[in-house]
Amino acid sequence: MATAAAAQSARRRIIDIGANLTDPMFKGIYNGSQKHIHDLSDVIKRSVTYGIQRIIVTGGSLEDSRTALELAKTDAMLYSTVGCHPTRCLEFDAYGDADKYVDELIQLVNNNRDKVVAVGECGLDYDRLQFCPKEQQLKYFIKQLSVSEATGLPLFLHCRNAATDLATVLRNNRHKFNGGVVHSFDGTLEEAEEFIRMGLYIGINGCSLKTESNLEVAAQIPADRLMIETDSPWCEVKASHSGAKHIATQFPSRKKEKFETGLHVKGRNEPSNCVQILEILSAVKKKHTIDELADIFYENTIKLFFSARS
Repeated sequence: MATAAAAQSARRRIIDIGANLTDPMFKGIYNGSQKHIHDLSDVIKRSVTYGIQRIIVTGGSLEDSRTALELAKTDAMLYSTVGCHPTRCLEFDAYGDADKYVDELIQLVNNNRDKVVAVGECGLDYDRLQFCPKEQQLKYFIKQLSVSEATGLPLFLHCRNAATDLATVLRNNRHKFNGGVVHSFDGTLEEAEEFIRMGLYIGINGCSLKTESNLEVAAQIPADRLMIETDSPWCEVKASHSGAKHIATQFPSRKKEKFETGLHVKGRNEPSNCVQILEILSAVKKKHTIDELADIFYENTIKLFFSARS
């Protein structure tokens, strides 16, 4: 039951390292159509009930980063990232001056040090080359590393079917960044170990726990290199996912067309679902209790993103 789980989770300290809270779904808008009222404030309040103490709102472009930052300023528990998602890297060309785009990102960080905690979401996505060709992705990912170099902030990394190139770029530019996390990780153990050797953490959400192979990888990654996230409103743990069988906390939900205040929207992920990620990892990582894992993941996140603030 969600009520009992809330009581247990409230005693834990959880940080959702990646949530797209600027997505229109949290305003009740789906594919341009208004389906229900704006309910982001309820989503945030609900997350607190389940032990969420901080949420990092991810930016996917210069303008989106500004929007994420403005949202982060509205609540003490919200923070943000600044960067350009690999599928949106053509924006560098559209901007007319890629160096100025980078300078704007740097300025946005430097003017808002109290709220911006990472550079990203940046990286490589070879599953969706229709949005941005590989050459531009590589070019502008490398360029964004200068934002981390200039600001000293860690990287919030995106990787889809591109682990080899991502690792190569990072290895060749190791002096430009101060740690980071490969979020929404769905790769192999060998890929995770390569990233860990470079001082990076691994972010786990529903997309990381789809298959038995995913679960085996998650089980073998050291707990002190893991963080948890939702990537809301995406990447929920679906009933068809292998990880679903380990979930103890089930949230009552309604379809968006039958929205009911206080309940989850069916098919829309949200930060309170971090408790489900924690439950799955606790089931596959038998060395630690769920409370021990929660503490480890929390301390990992504080160390990377909040050491100067905690």
